[in-house]
Amino acid sequence: MICYGKRVRTTNNVAEIVQAVVARIEEKTTVEVEASARHIHLDIATVEKLFGKGFRLQQTRPLSQPGQFVSQVRLTLIGPKGRLENVAVLGPERSQSQVELSYTDAMQLGLQPPLRESGMIEDTPGITLSNGEKKVALTSGVIIAQRHIHMTPTDAELLNLKNGEVVKVKVDGPRRLIFDEVVIRVSEKFATKMHIDFDEANACAYHKGMRGLIIKE
Repeated sequence: MICYGKRVRTTNNVAEIVQAVVARIEEKTTVEVEASARHIHLDIATVEKLFGKGFRLQQTRPLSQPGQFVSQVRLTLIGPKGRLENVAVLGPERSQSQVELSYTDAMQLGLQPPLRESGMIEDTPGITLSNGEKKVALTSGVIIAQRHIHMTPTDAELLNLKNGEVVKVKVDGPRRLIFDEVVIRVSEKFATKMHIDFDEANACAYHKGMRGLIIKE
């Protein structure tokens, strides 16, 4: 009986170990998914045109990516067929201004921006930024952000992934689906998170804390 009792405890221990290992594997092969709403990035020159000489963006709420934040200001986007008000401006300032929309946002504004990685704004449409009576007409910079995963070098090495590589990501839930054409972006400045826009979030019934399984072909 004593021996039998020990064997039961050992079996339980093995089951717990296996469960822990599986959980650890799942943690390392999945990524937290975040839904990114429409937003604006500004260069310093545009910030000063809209808010005054010497004005700088200040943090009101940090974002998951280190050093990135929601600033204290909001702007109105004005397109050929409509406008979107109260759009968040993210900080800190960048080298060039950029507006990131969903397809639904773009349709409301009357624009047809391309699907691009952040920073790739060549041959993109422009838009007017409004802060009350102060307005700036951007000649380019409007994109629909390619779904992507920010990834640390450590996580990239662990998963045998490289910067610029394209993977699929499977998410579960009531509207489970597989996101294709997900770009891996590796940098020491990043935290490992996947970003999708609100159209994509609605398609998969997104909820905070959702994780996706990375599928490498």
